[in-house]
Amino acid sequence: MKTKCLIIGSGPAGYTAAIYASRANLNPVLYSGNQPGGQLTITTEVENFPGYPEGITGPELMDDLKRQAERFGADIRDGVVADIEVGTRPFRVKIDNGDELEADTIIVATGASARFLGLDDERRLWGMGVSACATCDGFFYRKKRVAVVGGGDTACEEALYLSNLAAKVYMIVRKDYLRASKVMQERVFAKENIEVLFNCNTVGLIGDDFVEGAKIVENKGTNEERHFDIDIDGFFLAIGHTPNTSFLNGKVELDEAGYVKTFGGTTATSVEGIFAAGDVADPRYQQAVSAAGMGCRAALDAEKYLAQL
Repeated sequence: MKTKCLIIGSGPAGYTAAIYASRANLNPVLYSGNQPGGQLTITTEVENFPGYPEGITGPELMDDLKRQAERFGADIRDGVVADIEVGTRPFRVKIDNGDELEADTIIVATGASARFLGLDDERRLWGMGVSACATCDGFFYRKKRVAVVGGGDTACEEALYLSNLAAKVYMIVRKDYLRASKVMQERVFAKENIEVLFNCNTVGLIGDDFVEGAKIVENKGTNEERHFDIDIDGFFLAIGHTPNTSFLNGKVELDEAGYVKTFGGTTATSVEGIFAAGDVADPRYQQAVSAAGMGCRAALDAEKYLAQL
């Protein structure tokens, strides 16, 4: 089988790219990947996506985007792209079920996955108090108590954002210092409702249906450990994301953190005819609305590329 446009990934970027590519008569084929619908399918309430004044659940939002793409003729399939041959035109693509197809253009929209501490409780309570995005979910914790895990700039930014909403913010830092820039450290220490817990690790979360607390172990480098609990309503992971780019096997240029590089203010990658959209190419914003916008741009870039062939 051959397609003008193959879209890899089914989050806001992938589905938006499919909507635009379909309306441009590119007859796109979209492979949903390991997590059809992307990270928003494990998010409860979404209140900052335009067009939903009363809010909407993550799964409902992604279902709306999927149905809109299908309405215009997008061919949406289950499956994971296992390999791409970038040295041929059209590109040759292998799917994990053994299927193969050819594509004139490819849009990579595989997203990024939040890094976890490795606690069973994180998965169990994901979306029920556990989050990896303060901008997305902080609104739900107004005047409540929350914790942020991490000691870098991202963790400080998350803590500062939450400090304007929550009554109390704990920063759980495994080292005896913050890795963040000096200016970010100063801002954190200046906030009265932020308390930094140095030399601390989270070993468990408390709560059956929702986060109610965290189990902490403090170790200052001695043989003595102090175990204590903190009462919290929200637990925010700020230890980074891992872009889902392993299937590219270095065939497209990535940055030091593994995100796909784009060039010239477009979604074009280092390989002509391959474009990237959403969190897989955006280590900075990582918001559903910005991913959707980038999906639009990728489809327009693909359409323009095909018109010049």
